[in-house]
Parts: sequence; structure tokens; C-alpha cells
Amino acid sequence: MQGLHLTADLTDCQCDSVWLTDAARLGAACVGAVQSAGLQAVAQLFHTFPATPQGPGGVTATVLLAESHLCVHTWPEQRGVTLDVYVCNFGGDHSAKAHALMDALLALLQPGHTVRNILLRGHLT
Repeated sequence: MQGLHLTADLTDCQCDSVWLTDAARLGAACVGAVQSAGLQAVAQLFHTFPATPQGPGGVTATVLLAESHLCVHTWPEQRGVTLDVYVCNFGGDHSAKAHALMDALLALLQPGHTVRNILLRGHLT
């Protein structure tokens, strides 16, 4: 088992607020980004949370990949997003595709500030 896990914490996102509040629209963009990166979506789940006194509800968009997963969580009242891209590299190295997927989502969400992390998971046998 060996894989690459990319995470990003985004603040001050300058994108249209629809990307932070519309589960169907964000989900469709995620699936499109997955396909453009050369990864294979096998299932998806998109959910909008109810509004709060602080503003509209956020969204969770999850795309199950043949290679592993993509998960996006939004906090529209804070213009914040967390991204999680994980690819298993058992049958081939999907690292470049994972980075391309992350870059596409960053371009969509237009964060003012980003904290990115890279975690190499598992071990080579």
C-alpha cells in the first residue's frame, strides 16, 4: 500500500459564492476536474448544510475515485474551504494527476491564502 495524500486549507476565497453554497454545482465542477486530471470517478455524494444565523450553509462534495477519493468542505460565512485529495499508487503512479486535480480546484476557488500539505502514505514493498 502506497499513496499520496494532498490537503489544502483555503481562506479568503474570491470565487463566486455559488461555489461555496451550491452542492450540485460544486459537485459537477469536482467531477469535471477529476475527469480532466485523468482520474476515474466511481461514485459521488454532494450535500448542502442548512443555513445558520451566520449565513448560508456550507457544502460537502465527495467523489469516490477508482484511485481513492476527493473531498471538499466549504464554510461560506468564512469564505473558507478544505480540500482533500488522496490517490493510491498501487497500479501506477497517480501523483501528477492528484496535483493537477488540486491545482484545478485551487484555480476554481481562488483563495487569498492557502496552506498545502503533502503526505506520502504507506510504504513501498
